[in-house]
Amino acid sequence: MRLLRPDPKPPALGTPPIGGSAAAGRGADEFDAIFRSCVADVHSYAFALLRDRAAAEDVTATAFERLFRARGRLDARRGSARALLFTIARNAALDELRRRARRPLADTEAGERPDAHAEEEFAQVERRSVVAGALETLSPRERELVLLKFHGQLSNAELGRALGISESNAATRLHRALTRLRSACTTEREQAA
Repeated sequence: MRLLRPDPKPPALGTPPIGGSAAAGRGADEFDAIFRSCVADVHSYAFALLRDRAAAEDVTATAFERLFRARGRLDARRGSARALLFTIARNAALDELRRRARRPLADTEAGERPDAHAEEEFAQVERRSVVAGALETLSPRERELVLLKFHGQLSNAELGRALGISESNAATRLHRALTRLRSACTTEREQAA
């Protein structure tokens, strides 16, 4: 799967275009726009959960396939296509984890890219390493909340719907998880120094 640069905001799937019918609004161009704007984020989210590039690509493909099949039944009043897509991706990733019989997540691959801005690249790798290490200290449920919020860019209401909890419960759990994540990042930085 070739990952594309995301567009800033995907259109709402199921919303008819100006002067068009609902059926016309669910066309290939609209789906293509959603794919282009969300594919990298969905893949990043799946990879962060699964720690396996091939499995993340499979989950990403499955999520878009399921969204494409459901496109005629979508209702923009029930949420954005992006929120639904991340809900589908979450379910597909959880299915993959169940298939693995709940094995521990593998460590991410450490790879280096040659770049003209080596110092900046190294600092970015260090920051990612700190955050990845801190994420590992969170419970799976807390990690899932953080990943859905930031990879999925879901609102608290969408986050609650994706997880089957209330918006206020989602906000409270997210706040607690972020507090733990900040503390873990501080600890990771201190250990690295």
